[in-house]
Amino acid sequence: MTEARGRGHVERTKGGFITMPFIFSNEACEKLAVVGFGTNMISYLTRELHMPITKAANTLTNFGGTASLTPLLGAFVADAYAGRFWTITVASVIYQIGMTCLTISAVLPQLRPPPCYPNQACQQANTGQLAILYFSLLLTALGAGGIRPCVVAFGADQFDETDPKQKTKTWKFFNWYYFCMGASILVAVTVVVYIQDNIGWGWGLGIPTMAMFLSIIAFIIGYPMYRNLDPAGSPFTRLVQVCVAAFRKRDLHMISDPKLLYENEELDASISVAGKLLHTQHMKFLDKAAIVTQEDNIKSPNPWRLNTVHRVEELKSVIRMGPIWAAGIILITAYAQQNTFSLQQAQTMDRHLTGSFQIPAGSMTVFTMTSMLTTIAFYDRIFIPVIRRFTGLDRGISFLHRMGIGFVISILATLVAGFIEVKRKNVALANGLINNSKSTIPISVFWLVPQYALHGIAEAFMSIGHLEFFYDQAPESMKSTAMALFWTAISLGNYASTILVSLVHKFSAGAMGSNWLPDDNLNKGKLEYFYWLITLMQIMNLFYYVVCAKFYTFKPIEMQRKEDSESAGNEVELAGRNEVELVGRV
Repeated sequence: MTEARGRGHVERTKGGFITMPFIFSNEACEKLAVVGFGTNMISYLTRELHMPITKAANTLTNFGGTASLTPLLGAFVADAYAGRFWTITVASVIYQIGMTCLTISAVLPQLRPPPCYPNQACQQANTGQLAILYFSLLLTALGAGGIRPCVVAFGADQFDETDPKQKTKTWKFFNWYYFCMGASILVAVTVVVYIQDNIGWGWGLGIPTMAMFLSIIAFIIGYPMYRNLDPAGSPFTRLVQVCVAAFRKRDLHMISDPKLLYENEELDASISVAGKLLHTQHMKFLDKAAIVTQEDNIKSPNPWRLNTVHRVEELKSVIRMGPIWAAGIILITAYAQQNTFSLQQAQTMDRHLTGSFQIPAGSMTVFTMTSMLTTIAFYDRIFIPVIRRFTGLDRGISFLHRMGIGFVISILATLVAGFIEVKRKNVALANGLINNSKSTIPISVFWLVPQYALHGIAEAFMSIGHLEFFYDQAPESMKSTAMALFWTAISLGNYASTILVSLVHKFSAGAMGSNWLPDDNLNKGKLEYFYWLITLMQIMNLFYYVVCAKFYTFKPIEMQRKEDSESAGNEVELAGRNEVELVGRV
């Protein structure tokens, strides 16, 4: 049973941590599938479909970019029409179909080119075989578009922000959501990748496909326990309406008293249950959308001519989030190299743990996941309680500070990666293996652990901080859309990686076929220069982020606390998000 239309009355028995296993199972299986394939995808493309390295790397990042861009569509459908539960359910089914097609293509020999033999040219996948691959990837990308933005917001919906007893649980949810997701990824990069490399791609893709099917059933079983919020109409339409109304009234003089701007609590009831946004002094030209003229009907306003302060502030909130959102793109570009060139490095190195067992190259991200999970547990159980004594914040430090720490650690990760590549090539040169791309270089793959681990620590700070930022600062009716913005930054980061790789490959080409990023032999390249180029870009991005964080204005919201309404009538308090003073000193 869903909530009443106004979303104002929620049965106390619904929601809470009891719903988390059902919600997390869906996200965990989606990650098991996409990471289990994505982590080792470059191996599949180069070894099974015989793609050149740069084409395979760009296919991988393009797929990651598309799968992270479709959440905008999923968020729009969830916020405007279907609600989060049904969006997740339908998207999961689409994802299931895509994974099934991908598994079939890996099982049937006619859907792959024939295997390579020594001293024989490898036959690349034909158009039909590539079409099946891309169709399967497209379905999984569309399915991910409905799952990714909605699962996080749907999970957070299970806690009532107007109840002080539940509000702190919302922020714990983000840590444990990412912990659960990381644990699933850990299984994917160890067990699933091992199966793919040693048993076969049929089982390696079939197991995540079966797990996804079971997760859909589990998610639907939990339906009676969920706290379901009805969609409040298209948030994008409201944003456009404010823009149009402000433009139509652009010639009006701005009024001196903001209290004279249009307010209508009844009109905003369905989009301001947790609190009403208060007027801010920024972007005053948008305030003209809330100026009442003689042509306006204040009882039944035309939203293309007149909007409430709350709706104007929704648009301002989204615009203010833009610069912080953009800062996360370069970090994803750096992070994306783990599944492309870092994996290629690992394939050339000694990966033996014992005489007979060696680590699959795709499983090297286990060190990223382990460091990320360890950092999350440390952050939640030790760091927050200690630092809270000094800052007075429930979360220890603001999400803006948390993101900043992640940026610094990511810079160290790519800087270190460049020096490790120099070490790898020196060993190859010393052993006469520079011209032999197929031979194993006698250097332990564990030399790559520092760069993988640093990326994991950076993600624990940056990505979770990014999630918290979007959920906290987004307008109430745009929570799914806010989560989509998180994934959109990931999308653009992957696309930026594709563009960067293509440009570097093109402009670093020299005489005799030399290149920073060669197609066939990484030993002859200058991968360290590529890593240091990304390091320089991240340093510039850090300075940009610090400026954005310093001047960022938190949304002011007038919140109705449950305990207030029950004991003292309708008292309200101004919640400027208790981090304002601290963040102002970033």
